[in-house]
Amino acid sequence: MRLLAFDTATPATAVALVADGHEAELRHEPEPGERPGHVEQLLPLAHRLLEDAGLRFADLDRIAVGTGPGTFTGLRIGVASARALAQAGGAELVGVSTLRTLAARAPGGRPVLAVLDARRGEAFAAEYDGDRVVRAPAALTPEALGALARPGLLAVGDGAVRFRSVLEPPGAEVPADGSPLHQVSALAMAKLAEGIRPGGPETRQSVVPEYLRQPDAELALRRKQRSP
Repeated sequence: MRLLAFDTATPATAVALVADGHEAELRHEPEPGERPGHVEQLLPLAHRLLEDAGLRFADLDRIAVGTGPGTFTGLRIGVASARALAQAGGAELVGVSTLRTLAARAPGGRPVLAVLDARRGEAFAAEYDGDRVVRAPAALTPEALGALARPGLLAVGDGAVRFRSVLEPPGAEVPADGSPLHQVSALAMAKLAEGIRPGGPETRQSVVPEYLRQPDAELALRRKQRSP
């Protein structure tokens, strides 16, 4: 199978290609204070991977995209790009949870809490034990997140780093800040996507972002409408 996978749910842009025994991943991490580069980086990274493998978009059998939760703009860019590429080239399209992808990179044999920084002082989190979903993805306050922590639990992701102070005291393990376990790996996503049974072309539009919350702009509009 020739499969292209990418995730834009976090500030990073991660792209991977698995094709005919060839595996490669490229990513762009914005510098501190720099805006995410999803628009500028996604397609060029994908083009580079395909060129290195001697392939074109039309040669792909399947495209996988991270469905979040994550940033609203990043998710819209990723899902819209995946739909367009799949439709243009005729590839199958599958969506993969960004939190599931984050947990898949962790060593097996113990429960994993995948945590992404949701801004607004909250975290997106889900717990997995192997292939089993222990706690479904949700937007949590720091207090609610800390209530999930316990000895034997491994917490990974940029949200685990940010909320280390509420996760570690109850006994959860949070790897060092620079650990690759905190990164969403497009190659890990590709491995998950290989096992997903996609629908036909008519279901491409059913791959949608998992926002979990309302956008900031919509919340601001509602506050404005309620104000006298």
